[in-house]
Amino acid sequence: MTTQTTGRLTGKLVERSFPYVWMYHSIDFHIHDPYLITVDPHRFERQLIWLRRNGLRGVSMRELLQARKLGAGRNLVGLTFDDGYADFLRNALPILKKHGCTATVFVIAGLLGGFNEWDLEGPRKKLLTSHEVQQLVSQGIEIGSHSLSHQRLSGKSTKQLLAEINDSKTILQDLTGQNIVGFCYPYGALDEQAVNAVREAGYDYGCAIWRSPLSGRHALPRTYVGDRDNALRLFAKRIRYAVRLR
Repeated sequence: MTTQTTGRLTGKLVERSFPYVWMYHSIDFHIHDPYLITVDPHRFERQLIWLRRNGLRGVSMRELLQARKLGAGRNLVGLTFDDGYADFLRNALPILKKHGCTATVFVIAGLLGGFNEWDLEGPRKKLLTSHEVQQLVSQGIEIGSHSLSHQRLSGKSTKQLLAEINDSKTILQDLTGQNIVGFCYPYGALDEQAVNAVREAGYDYGCAIWRSPLSGRHALPRTYVGDRDNALRLFAKRIRYAVRLR
């Protein structure tokens, strides 16, 4: 396996267990963001260019998991966007289409058209409206659930889990006319009860953040990608992912 100073990946990485998934939130121009969830559109495009130059392509979770089921998917990377920010439609989608990529957007079913009220110290960011979600579906973007109200699901009662996990699925299916097969845990917070609830609700997969004893089809770990991630940092993250699979 060799590298160039540009951070280009020239060897092949064998993926045995978990799919390789990037985690984004907001794609927008520079603003004060103490939570580091915002990636500048120019940086985002350079990150996609890095993927393509290394023989990789960013796709939705649905496409990635279907490909792996067929024994393919070696050169696919899942692209996920948490919270469902409205800037995805304006800033991310045109760049994705330009580079032949797709993605999964996890939206908060009970806050469509609202704001990221949970980020007390961060900038106010507008969330996708119902109509904008339908626009994304028409453009081939997968929509997944990010719960009903963006609460931490670990430690929740059965009643609360049903509302956050099951009700959000119903709302989004009615909105999109499609089966919602993916769930994403707010804050990456989960426990065995929450993971079981996601599985029992009929989701095909669930996205977490970190690896844990609960990691699996319904608690898939992901790799955070931020505004500081240039080619060399992306290469390092890719290598770290491969090493952990050995």
